[in-house]
Amino acid sequence: LPNIQVGHPFDTIKVRLQTSPPSHFTGPLHCLTTTLRLEGLAGLYKGATPPLVGWMFMDSIMLGSLSVYRRLLHDNLFNPPWHPLHDPTKSLPSHGHGLAGILAGATVSFVAAPVEHVKARLQVQYAAEKKGRLYQGPVDCLRKVWKWHGIRGVYHGLQATLLFRSFFFFWWGSYDVFSRWMREHTRLSAPAINFWAGGLSAQVFWIMSYPSDVVKQRIMTDPLGGGLGDGERRFPRWKDAAKAVYREGGARGYWRGFVPCFLRAFPANAVALVAFEGVMRSLPE
Repeated sequence: LPNIQVGHPFDTIKVRLQTSPPSHFTGPLHCLTTTLRLEGLAGLYKGATPPLVGWMFMDSIMLGSLSVYRRLLHDNLFNPPWHPLHDPTKSLPSHGHGLAGILAGATVSFVAAPVEHVKARLQVQYAAEKKGRLYQGPVDCLRKVWKWHGIRGVYHGLQATLLFRSFFFFWWGSYDVFSRWMREHTRLSAPAINFWAGGLSAQVFWIMSYPSDVVKQRIMTDPLGGGLGDGERRFPRWKDAAKAVYREGGARGYWRGFVPCFLRAFPANAVALVAFEGVMRSLPE
């Protein structure tokens, strides 16, 4: 809940910058002030319900599957017990953590895609009054998309989500690199290492993945068309959205909205990793 209260306004600004032409907002501050002026504080919390409900499941699935994949990769690929060079003290290498991240990202994508899809559509409804919006809330959005486009509509943007979450390789690979370095070269406590490694690795992840996130958001907020009556679809394929971003803003278009994302990433993920690693240490082997 605190993560949503503090972090969701940053996410709303990010998504609006990612999905609007450069002429709409000049930058994060302009987006913030315009949203507050025209929609009030509630405008910053549009689309907050799906992640409030969904992130509990998403984080559980992502972190739980990550632990499973780490163990599977260690025991079956990097240090199998039947191998003549097997070493029971050998830990999973950093790139092994990265591979586990890719697998965990793919696993959680099947929950994350519809949650983020509904969230994004609600976030880019600029009308202050509900009567001026196509979707009255997350349930109404889900119901209308399902009615006119079925399961394919609900999972619109799944491929873009899978691509975006493949960059978890850099998140979890760098998390292990930072953690190892701090254990060997500092006297920080385990929670402090988790905090700093978690925050820094999140920054690495977003630097590497952000352009793909911009394209993903363009796809998720693209009109679905048909009986839904939200307009004509512009991006039938991933590359169509990617080309549109470049056509409208050049190379800088792929980094539009990066500042609020970057500011939010460190504290949100640092705290989450402290909690996760604390729970893992408390569990029996």
